Amino acid sequence: MACPFQMGLQDATSPIMEELLHFHDHTLMIVFLISSLVLYIISTMLTTKLTHTSTMDAQEVETVWTILPAIILILIALPSLRILYMMDEINNPSLTVKTMGHQWYWSYEYTDYEDLSFDSYMIPTQELKPGELRLLEVDNRVVLPMEMTIRMLISSEDVLHSWAVPSLGLKTDAIPGRLNQTTLMAMRPGLYYGQCSEICGSNHSFMPIVLELVPLSYFEEWSASML
Repeated sequence: MACPFQMGLQDATSPIMEELLHFHDHTLMIVFLISSLVLYIISTMLTTKLTHTSTMDAQEVETVWTILPAIILILIALPSLRILYMMDEINNPSLTVKTMGHQWYWSYEYTDYEDLSFDSYMIPTQELKPGELRLLEVDNRVVLPMEMTIRMLISSEDVLHSWAVPSLGLKTDAIPGRLNQTTLMAMRPGLYYGQCSEICGSNHSFMPIVLELVPLSYFEEWSASML
């Protein structure tokens, strides 16, 4: 999860989020180089006393500053499209979980099991135990196996919501009457926090998401105890 005074993105836990971090650094370096070049040109023009009589008729310069931005846009667009298609790819998921957004809580249903479903409410501040995080803890965590492809089916029963877990690179809108899907795969166990990232009403800030990624053996024991 995010830390106080954190300047960058959260640590990547899934392969998709690792690709997004690399693309972020790649794009940020291009922006930094362009900004540095423009700042240098502006400062040079403001400080030099030299003039060039052919500046107003420089065909070569115009050709360069037309072609160069096109090349830069291609260098940004190609990896962006690659990641976009990777995020939409569904590869034989091992488990499917259906997520429904409500005002203002989430409900989860493990569709591969017969009667495994529950609601997930935020724990009020006055009921928090020592060490628990305010506005982020829930009464029922979503327990999922790690290192497995999991399909999330996301929808809503009332208004627009958005199911987002930043460290896994997930953000999918929950739209009434429509079933969206996304996939996740965590490379290491742990607790991963998210929140509804759509302004869905007065309690928009009070419907957190907590994923508990565990080894497969622990997940099997948990699912057996919930049935």
